[in-house]
Order: sequence, then C-alpha cells, then structure tokens
Amino acid sequence: MLENLPIPPDEESQTIDLQEKNLVSIETSPVQEENPKKKNFTGLIILGIICILGLFFGFFQSEIFDSDNLFFPSSKHTFGKGKFIATISIEGTIEEKNQTYDQLWLLSTIEELKYDSNNVGIMLKINSPGGAVYESDEVYLALLDYKTSGKPIFAYFESMAASGGYYIGCAADYIFANRNTLTGSIGVIYGQHLDLSKLLEKYGIDFTTITAGENKNMGSFAEPLTAEQKEILQSIADECYEQFTGIVAESRQMDIETVKKLADGRVYTAKQALEKGLIDEISTYSEAYSDFLSYIYENYDITKSINEVYFEPESKYSFSDYFYSVFSNINKAETSFSSIGEEDYRPVFFYQYF
Repeated sequence: MLENLPIPPDEESQTIDLQEKNLVSIETSPVQEENPKKKNFTGLIILGIICILGLFFGFFQSEIFDSDNLFFPSSKHTFGKGKFIATISIEGTIEEKNQTYDQLWLLSTIEELKYDSNNVGIMLKINSPGGAVYESDEVYLALLDYKTSGKPIFAYFESMAASGGYYIGCAADYIFANRNTLTGSIGVIYGQHLDLSKLLEKYGIDFTTITAGENKNMGSFAEPLTAEQKEILQSIADECYEQFTGIVAESRQMDIETVKKLADGRVYTAKQALEKGLIDEISTYSEAYSDFLSYIYENYDITKSINEVYFEPESKYSFSDYFYSVFSNINKAETSFSSIGEEDYRPVFFYQYF
C-alpha cells in the first residue's frame, strides 16, 4: 500500500519540521468558541433551503406517463395508437372543479371520445362520495349522449361510489365493484340551515336584510325558517330525489317502488349492492377490464389489438397545498357550501344553490 512506502530522508525531515510547526501553531492559537446564535441562524437557513427545494420539486413533479398504459392528463390529443378503450378517472367530490375533479375537462373529454373513430368504449373508474346534483346530472347526460355513437360504457367502483358517484355510474351498461366498495347512498341533501337568531337577540345584535318577496331571504342565519319555507326547500329535495330514483330504476331495470325502498340514503357494501341489484359483479379492476375487452371483441367487428388509454384531469395544487405536503400540521380550511363531504369523504348528493 502507498501508506507503507518509506519516505526519503530529506522529505522525512521536512515532514517532521512541518508537523512541529503545526503543533506549535495549535498550542499557541487562541480557542475560538462558535457563536450559538450564529449556529442557530445557520440551521434555520439550511432548513429554509430544504423547504424551498421540497416545494420546488413538488411543484414541478408530475406523473405524465404510466408504464402499464398510456396516460393523458387532457383529452386534447391526437391518438396514433390504433383502437383503444378510454379509462376515465372520476375522483373526489363532484363539483365544478377541485384538486382531483374538473367538470369542464370531463365533459369535453367525453364529447371528444364520442367522435374519435379509434375509441371503442369507455371504462369509468369511479372513486367519489358524490357531490352536486347539477354536475352529476351533466356527466350522466353526457355519457348517455356518448352511447348514441354505439360505443359501450362499463363502470368500475373503487373505494367509494356513492350518491352522485353512483348517479354517474348508472350511465354504464355494466357495473363492477371492488369487494370493499361502499356504494348506494341514494338520496338528496338540499342544504343545511344555521339559525343564529336567538344568539343575536341575546347579545342585542340586529341583522336586517331588505328584500322584496316574503321568501327571498329564506335560509338566512338571522331568522328561523317558516313552515312554508321548509316546505319549499323540501319540495326541491323531493324533486331531485324523484329524478335520482327514476334514473336508478331505468338503468337497473327495477320497479320504482323497489328502488325507493333501497333509496333511504344509506350506503351498501359491494355484496349488499349485488344482492339488491344495484351493481352487476364484484371483481378486481384487472378482471373487470379483461371482461370489458372480451365484450368488445365479441360484440363489435374489431380484429386489431385494443390499447387502454388512461384519462384523468391535471392536478392543480396551490402553494398552500405544497406547503401542507412539507408541513403536515397545516390544515387548509374549506368554508364553501360546495365542500360538503370533501373533508370527511362522506356520501353526499346536494343541491348546490350558491
């Protein structure tokens, strides 16, 4: 080894001299204690740099390609991959737009697929607790319009496909569910009314709203609902309920009274849903996709291989969301009525009125 090689005499003497000088230097140099404030400040700078790098890489990190299947965050693409099944992800609360759901993107994707000659069908992957009546019905109608092209739709329910999620699933020709799926929750929430009138009165707070029309201000927290107003709001919920149960009865080929007995708002396990006719089969996703593929080959004049193209909206994260990913104790508050069910992931189908 190089360390064991002998040192020439003249170099050895020079090395000893240097070592002696260094020893003298060490002994005569005054000891300088590190300033604790400077040390703490340096640590804070390092921590800040780590956080900034984490936010930076989190902001630019995106999963654009999946090795198992093609992945497109937007439908605005020209496909040169031959015939394909479009697997569309419907994830999270159904509303206009949030981090995982984008109504405009979903509707435009369905419409574009309808006119794409290479597309042979849609597989819906639904993992949603539900959401707004308006958006749910829009997607349902868009899927029915897609089927006028003669292409089939199958659905696969993941962890939860309840309320508005089940509503959308009713557009499918066949419904699969994971054995651990929770589904159903056929019912409607119009809204939640908070009456603070007695509290305001207790503290002498006057809250006046100038209106024309005796029911224009119904739902205000400053006054209780009248019997007439409760009837008005209930009639809206009932009308939505009739629409929902009617769609279930038609799509599942069930008697409306049978559906209404099931439609008390409760969720069902996959096994219970299968027994009651709300789904068609319990399986894994790979089994469901394989069955869908076989169905297409058997019923359509297609001899070429069929690919799977996966669609989901681009995730949009704000700076606060990335900050949350670094500091998990920061909680983003949601105060909008449209976020009902988003925080606790409970099944909802609500009439969004503001």
